[in-house]
Amino acid sequence: MKLKEIAHSRTGDKGDISNISLIAYNVEDYAILKEKVTPEIVKEYFGEICNGEVIRYEIDSLYAMNFVLDKTLGGGVTRSLSLDKHGKSLSMALLEMEI
Repeated sequence: MKLKEIAHSRTGDKGDISNISLIAYNVEDYAILKEKVTPEIVKEYFGEICNGEVIRYEIDSLYAMNFVLDKTLGGGVTRSLSLDKHGKSLSMALLEMEI
């Protein structure tokens, strides 16, 4: 199944760091997300653009996780040649991941 079937997501940025939330629709699915969507898996999934560390923060009360991907936005908004300089499409890309 794709993540979009059990979760939604938002993305933010700060310099060359992308912040991607992953929020389960219900508590049962949150347990699946915690098991299947690890920092290592996210790093591998975004391997072509993520050149730094991936850290996962868990927010159990919201059934949510926040992934911080360092060195992912091509130097940041003022330096990147990417069409999506803020990385806003990364949340939708994550939701396409198969688990």
